[in-house]
Amino acid sequence: MQRALAVLEADRALARRVSDAAEVLVGATQVTLLAHVDPDADALGSALALGIALRRRGAEVEVSFASPDRVPESLAALDVLGLVVAPDAVSAAPEVLVSCDAAEPARLGSLARLLDTAGCTVMLDHHGTNPGFGEIQVLDPAAEATVVLAHRVLVEMGARLDADVARCLYAGLVTDTRGFRTAGADAHRLAAELVEAGAQPAVLARALMDEHPFAWFAGLSAALGRAVLEPTGLVHTTIPLEDVRRFRPEEIDSVVDVLRTAQEAEVAAVLKQVAPARFVVSLRSTGRVDVAAAATALGGGGHRAAAGFTREGTEQEVLAGIRAALV
Repeated sequence: MQRALAVLEADRALARRVSDAAEVLVGATQVTLLAHVDPDADALGSALALGIALRRRGAEVEVSFASPDRVPESLAALDVLGLVVAPDAVSAAPEVLVSCDAAEPARLGSLARLLDTAGCTVMLDHHGTNPGFGEIQVLDPAAEATVVLAHRVLVEMGARLDADVARCLYAGLVTDTRGFRTAGADAHRLAAELVEAGAQPAVLARALMDEHPFAWFAGLSAALGRAVLEPTGLVHTTIPLEDVRRFRPEEIDSVVDVLRTAQEAEVAAVLKQVAPARFVVSLRSTGRVDVAAAATALGGGGHRAAAGFTREGTEQEVLAGIRAALV
């Protein structure tokens, strides 16, 4: 009984925060929406869906992220209104700042400075490791993607769910649920609503998950050839700096999901070398292991089944840290 009451109160508290966020956004004349560094479809889809709706209400809108220096190719078609601006062109003191899918301020990179200059900050996120930041915190670890929360805010705003907005939301939903492999009933209901509004599943799935340049096959082959299966069920590989620079982030990020399919895998790890002694690590669990706990211990964060962190050191030092954190 007490647990049911606690869940009910949490739902009510989230509904109040969604209402507060919608009220602030409806009343705003200028809004800056930020995705995390190396934005994925959930982060950028959330920002663009809200941005499109706000622009059509007459607000001045800009969407940005600290790095890389351009929108990932697979996501470029979502920016139908040209809302994305370079980080050095972002307003220095936004009237309203919206952080989308950033598990902590550091995930905003150099643009985290805007948290100190914005008139009001709205944070939308679904990472359980998020410590909470911003005046209005729309944070729900039970949400299957941040676009789920963006959709709730849009509904509360009374925004029209047209095809452009629906595509952005669907992009985040389909990717964060691994093609609906981890989606529950609510996510499927939302997907149906988005398809009815104009999202095209086949077109989006191909652009987001099923399309890679032919040259990447050699890179993927090399990455899989370096893969190691340890007795503990840890499967790992390293993407060297030259390949990280050579291939799109979309290709690099796809490797961990291939590793995860190993029948013996408990945890898959991909070490992306971004500097001679610096690695960005992606962790994926096949179910039993909480990789968010491991990533948090190593200075990162994420979800139980998908997490990551950045670490200084050699490849072997980073691997040693992963092994220790998974014990």
